[in-house]
Amino acid sequence: MQGRGAFLRVGLLVLGGALLLVGLIWFLGGRHIRDGTLFETYFRESVQGLEIGAPVKFRGVTIGRVTEIGLVAAEYSPGRTVPLDRQIYRLVLVRALVDTKRIAQLPDTADAVELGLRARLASTGLTGVAYIEMDFVNPRRFPVEPVPWTPVAEYIPSIPSTLTQVQDAAQQFLSRLDQVDLVRLSDTLTTLLASLQASLSDGDAHTVLVRLATLLQTTDQALKAADVGALSADLKRTSTAVRELAESRDLQRTLANAAQASDRLAAASAQLPALLSSLQSTTRRADHGVADVQAAIGPLLRDLQVSAANLREMTDSLRRNPAQLVTGQPPPRPTEGRR
Repeated sequence: MQGRGAFLRVGLLVLGGALLLVGLIWFLGGRHIRDGTLFETYFRESVQGLEIGAPVKFRGVTIGRVTEIGLVAAEYSPGRTVPLDRQIYRLVLVRALVDTKRIAQLPDTADAVELGLRARLASTGLTGVAYIEMDFVNPRRFPVEPVPWTPVAEYIPSIPSTLTQVQDAAQQFLSRLDQVDLVRLSDTLTTLLASLQASLSDGDAHTVLVRLATLLQTTDQALKAADVGALSADLKRTSTAVRELAESRDLQRTLANAAQASDRLAAASAQLPALLSSLQSTTRRADHGVADVQAAIGPLLRDLQVSAANLREMTDSLRRNPAQLVTGQPPPRPTEGRR
């Protein structure tokens, strides 16, 4: 009996400690969020792991706690009979109290929703403890779904959780995979492999492979006949000689002289326009001088021509009558009687 009493006292002590710990956690987690704005959202997925008192976070910062979890059909049913044929009445209702002081002054809830404010279900690591996470997303990707009732609290639309999105993507992939005719695909692959094997054995592919092998063998023989090693050695020696020539002092001196000659040629080319101008001026002066000489020589040449003509007449006269040189007069002409 004493052993049973000891076990009972230990059990009660452990139970009391657990209840005290739960109360302490609830007190520490919720004592700072007693007043705030009540929001509500609706989830299409299961909220397994989400409990009343679970935190509401905005990018990892706790801003509120969950106050109520229920079903839309029980809260907003349009009549006694729940229209379960409409999916919107199958949603899960979650209300949360948010301390707006922790997120400063915000615009109107409708404006925030229009900018992309959404709520989604998240879990903490491997423990599976769920909480509500709020964040801004692309409003075009996750548009607002209108509801046919007037929400009691401020309405924030929800989006699928990351796990749900992965599951949906996997289900879509599996559904598409189910639509694939695997038997037909297998038969097609078998036929393709058979055709490929036949082509490799006797078809065009076999011919191409044989020609390729022959080409490789011919190339190998040509490389061996060309003595690639000796050719490489010759190329190495040639490159060494070219390098030595490029590094030789004679070539550097020649290049330096060529550079100096180029500089001198450039300087002479720079002086060439002035020289050409001087030469043109000299040419013009020579032209003027020649014109003056021609103008002066012209009368002299005419006088010389006249003198030459007179000298020619006198020479002809002396040739006909040499005595004229002594007497100074030409001989008298014979009369007609003497003739």
